[in-house]
Amino acid sequence: MGSCLRVVAFWLVIFGWSLSCGTTDDPVDLRRTFPIVEPDSEHTKLRIAREGLEAIKKITNPIASVVVIGPYRSGKSFLLNQLLSLSCDEGFGVGHMRDTKTKGIWVWGTPVEMDFDGRKISVLYVDTEGFESVGKSNVYDDRIFALATIISSVLIYNLPETIREADISRLSFAVEIAEEFYGRVKGQDVAFEPAKLLWLIQRDFLQGKSVQEMVNEALQHVPNSSGNRNIDQVNQIRESLKIMGDNNTAFSLPQPHLQRTKLCDLKDNELDQLYVKKREQLKQLVASIIRPKLVQGKFLNGNDFVDFLEQILEALNKGEIPSTGSIVEAFNKVILERCLKLYGRHMDSLQLPVEEKRLQEVHEESKFEAKKLFDHQHFGRNHAEQSILKLDDEINKVLRTLILINEHRSSKLCEAQYTKCEDKMDSLQVMRLPSMAKFNNGFLRCNQTFERECIGPSKEMYKKKMTKMLSKAQSLFIKDYNQRLCNLLVAFSLIVAIVGRFIVKFILFELAGWIMFIFLETYTRLFWSSESLYYNPAWHAIISTWETIVYSPILDLDRWAIPIGVLLLALLLYWRCFGRMKHGSGWVLPLYNSRDESGSNHRRSD
Repeated sequence: MGSCLRVVAFWLVIFGWSLSCGTTDDPVDLRRTFPIVEPDSEHTKLRIAREGLEAIKKITNPIASVVVIGPYRSGKSFLLNQLLSLSCDEGFGVGHMRDTKTKGIWVWGTPVEMDFDGRKISVLYVDTEGFESVGKSNVYDDRIFALATIISSVLIYNLPETIREADISRLSFAVEIAEEFYGRVKGQDVAFEPAKLLWLIQRDFLQGKSVQEMVNEALQHVPNSSGNRNIDQVNQIRESLKIMGDNNTAFSLPQPHLQRTKLCDLKDNELDQLYVKKREQLKQLVASIIRPKLVQGKFLNGNDFVDFLEQILEALNKGEIPSTGSIVEAFNKVILERCLKLYGRHMDSLQLPVEEKRLQEVHEESKFEAKKLFDHQHFGRNHAEQSILKLDDEINKVLRTLILINEHRSSKLCEAQYTKCEDKMDSLQVMRLPSMAKFNNGFLRCNQTFERECIGPSKEMYKKKMTKMLSKAQSLFIKDYNQRLCNLLVAFSLIVAIVGRFIVKFILFELAGWIMFIFLETYTRLFWSSESLYYNPAWHAIISTWETIVYSPILDLDRWAIPIGVLLLALLLYWRCFGRMKHGSGWVLPLYNSRDESGSNHRRSD
C-alpha cells in the first residue's frame, strides 16, 4: 500500500511540474537594454534586431526618443546611464577597452513617462555605436548617424574636450535632413519634424567662454583662399547649422571624476559635485526641449515607431551610400500612393466614355488636387522634385490607361448605335407600304439618337461612317420608292376593280379601279419612260394622298396593314353575305342588274 502511494505521489509531482512548465509565461524583463539595429556581417549596412522592436511595440503612448551620438570611447553609454539614474550593471554596457562596446543601436527597454501638453508620452533613451572605431567603414558610420538623426526627438552630439572640423563634417547628413524638413508649417499637416540638436561638450575649462560661444566660434566661416573643396563643404554645413537657429542648443558638462575607468564604481557623493549639478541641469534641459515624434501629422506609438524605423532602414540600405534623396523618397512613398488614390477617385467620377476634352479637363482638375495634397503633406524641399516627377509619371500612366478605356468604350457604344441605325435603315427599305414620310422620320431619329448616344473619341470616325451609310440608304430608298409605289398602285387598282366587279358589285368602284390601272399602265408607253411619270403633277398628287393615308403620327398603316386588311375583308364578307339579304339594297348609285327570260327584274345570284 505504501509503495502504491509513493508511485501515485511521484506521478502527481511529475504531472504538476509538467503543467507548471507548460503554462508558465514569464513576462519579458524590460528593465534592461535591447538591440534594435545591428550591423550586417560585413559591417557596412544595418539590419533589424527583432528583440528590441518587440519591446517597443508594447508602448501605446506617443514616443519621443533621446539619442546620443559621438566618437567611440567618448562616454555615450555612461552619459545615458546618468540621465536614466542607472548603474552600469543595470543600464547600458560601459567599456574601457580600445574597441567599442556598443554595436549598432540599443535602447533602454523601460521608457520614461513624461507629460507633454497635458498628455503622457514615453521617452526612449537610445545608445549608438561610436564613430571612427577600428574595423568599420565610413559609410557604416554614416548610416548610424543618419538613422539616429531621423528617429531622434533630441539628438545629443556628445563630444569630448572640443569641436573638431571632422565633428562638423559629420553633421552634413543631419543638416541635409533639417534643410529638407525644417521650417514647415506647424500643426496637423507637419510632414516630419527634425530632431533638436544638442551639442554636449564634456570639458572642465572653457577658457572664459560659454559653451554656446564655443559652438558659435566653431561654426564661424573659415576663409578659403586656396579654394579647398573640403573647406567649402564644411563652411556650407556651418552656414546651414546657423540658419537652423533654435534647433541648436549647446551645453557643457565637466568631467565626473579624474579616474574615468572607475566611474561605474563611484556613487554620486564621490563624483565631482559640479558635474552632479550640471548633470541634473542637463536632465531638465532635455525634458524641456523633448517632443514626441511627429510624422505626417501623427504622433508615433510603439507600432508606428517600429514601422517608421523599418522604412527608414530600408531606404538607408538601398544604395551604396546613404543619401537624403533616398530618405525623402521613402517618406514620400505612402504620400504618393495617397495622392494617386485621390487622383483615381476623381477620375472614377467620370462615367466613361466621355469627350476627349472633358476627360482632359477632369484629368487637369484631378492632377491639381493630387499635387495640392502632395504639396501639403510631402516630405522634403530640395529632394522632393524626384517624388514630384514620379507622381507625374504615375498620373500619366493612369491617364494613358483611362484614354485607352475611353476609346474602347466609345468605340463599342458608337458601334452599337451605328449597327442599330443600320438595321433600322434596312427595315425601312423593305416596308410593305413604302412611305417617304416614315423613312425620313426614321432617318431623322437615327441621326438624333446617334448624336445623343454616341460620345467619346470614336464619335467623329463613326459619324463619317454613319453619314455615308445614311446617304446610301436614302439614295436606295428614293430610287426604289417611285417604282415600288407605282407597282403597288397598279396591283391596288386591279384589286379595286375586281372587288367592285365581283364582291361589292359597285360600278363606280370598279370604274375607278380600271381608270387608275389604265392611267398607270399606258402613261409610260405614251411618254416613253417611267421616270417622266414621276415628274407629273398628277403623280405628285397621288403621292401626297398616299403618304397621308399610309403614315401619320397617329397611324402607321404599314404596321397595321395586315390587321386592318383582315378586318375590312371580314366586314365586306359579312355585308356581302348577310347585310344585303337582311336590309335589301340601299345604294342610291347604280349596281349591276340582270333580266331573266320573262323580262322581269330579279336579284343577280352569286
